Amino acid sequence: MLKRAIPFAAAAACLWLTACSDKPAADEPAAHAEAPKKSLARQVQFYQGQENVQAVTSGSVKPAPGGGYDLEAKVTNDGAGWTKVGFLPRVYAATPPDGIYEVDVVADKPATPGAAGPTPVEVKSGWDRYKDGRVKGVKFISKTNEVVAMVDGGAAPAGK
Repeated sequence: MLKRAIPFAAAAACLWLTACSDKPAADEPAAHAEAPKKSLARQVQFYQGQENVQAVTSGSVKPAPGGGYDLEAKVTNDGAGWTKVGFLPRVYAATPPDGIYEVDVVADKPATPGAAGPTPVEVKSGWDRYKDGRVKGVKFISKTNEVVAMVDGGAAPAGK
């Protein structure tokens, strides 16, 4: 009698497990969401106390008269007292296929927290690393977003 009950119990257990694992089908649009574009650059090491700014509101890239480019970005920090706001270009093994280079917008944290609330800051700097015309645009990267500025003056938000 026990020999006949074991196969029935095993079959019942298999059917029960199969029924438990059935899940409703996932929404098709969510299943085909576009994967985020992977960066080909390597981030440069930050100095102690240095962090990305909170957000980039706009950016521009203009060819400099002596070669290279003039970078400008309008950013916000999460409080007052941030110092040494600047650009930290990322390192590339080869030229990016789209010609858009990535730059972190960084600042030194205040030793003691300043007044709370968003603080707007304007950052300007020259970038003379590539003078051969390979730069088509620059992606300014912060903690919360990215802004792409093309060399011809056009700007388009990208990423997060």
